[in-house]
Amino acid sequence: MLLLPLTMWYAVVVALRNLLFDWGCKKAVSPALPTIGIGNLRMGGTGKTPHTEYIIRLLEGRHTALLSRGYGRSTNGFVLADSNCDASQIGDEPLMMAKKYPNLTVAVCESRVEGVERLMQLPTPPEVVVLDDVFQHRHIKPELTLLLTEYGDPYFADHILPFGNLRESRRGRRRADIIVVTKCPKELTDAERQTICKKLKPRAGQEVYFSYIEYGQPVPVYGGEAYADVDSLLVVTGIAHPEPLLKHLQEGHNVTHLRFADHHGFSISNCQKIRSAFERIDGSKAVITTEKDAARMLAPEVRAQLEGLPLYYLPIEVHFFDEEAFNKAVIKKL
Repeated sequence: MLLLPLTMWYAVVVALRNLLFDWGCKKAVSPALPTIGIGNLRMGGTGKTPHTEYIIRLLEGRHTALLSRGYGRSTNGFVLADSNCDASQIGDEPLMMAKKYPNLTVAVCESRVEGVERLMQLPTPPEVVVLDDVFQHRHIKPELTLLLTEYGDPYFADHILPFGNLRESRRGRRRADIIVVTKCPKELTDAERQTICKKLKPRAGQEVYFSYIEYGQPVPVYGGEAYADVDSLLVVTGIAHPEPLLKHLQEGHNVTHLRFADHHGFSISNCQKIRSAFERIDGSKAVITTEKDAARMLAPEVRAQLEGLPLYYLPIEVHFFDEEAFNKAVIKKL
């Protein structure tokens, strides 16, 4: 409650900024090629990365580029990913995408307008650009905007920073073409979806879809032996909301959790902490991390400390309850 006055001032500043864009006092550029923007109203944890992957797979067959800010990188300006890049140069999520989708053009730039312009100047420019975490970057106006909100923590039950976790007011939802409710339980009924839709208060013409996550089989981070099921798991995470992952892994396993901050850069002392925690666990055991965290563990100094551990990442995929309808809505807009 002590933060409420500060929240009011922050809300006024953000609302004024949005009004300047709405009135045309601040310029929003519509790129000359199709763009898809993915973002949210809330600070982190809504599932942007797996939904970005879903869109990339949906656009398979087109020359697609991913443009991200590259959160956590030590570089500045426009950087085009290549085979020699690491997480410190382009960020963990772009690095993960570049390694996972070799035909995808991956670039990072703080200015999305400059980033798209630089992509268009490439010898073979992309046919479509996916803009990651772009909802509040209003200097660029995507052709299609997806707003993600988490089932367990929707924007209609939250408040503006710092009293809550919203980057702007709930009215910002009106700028989206599609609202996606993420991380839903697979058993979500039609009646529950209708109830949530009413609370989301979509504007006329704004479509709402619901998605859920499925976990794959663990994959070795550094290559080597395939995963064999064990009794105990040391789970290492550097993501905003590891709770769904932990809940999944706790089904049939004894779980010990080492939690780091979102986008955490692993140090040698962190690696030693991971090894010590692993050694304290008895019986058959393995270390599980997320695919995003695994991208940061590829750094040579981290690999030198962790290689030799049975270290695996757990891949995830997004699925939609109305997958065909969602796919058609995206393709139609493009």
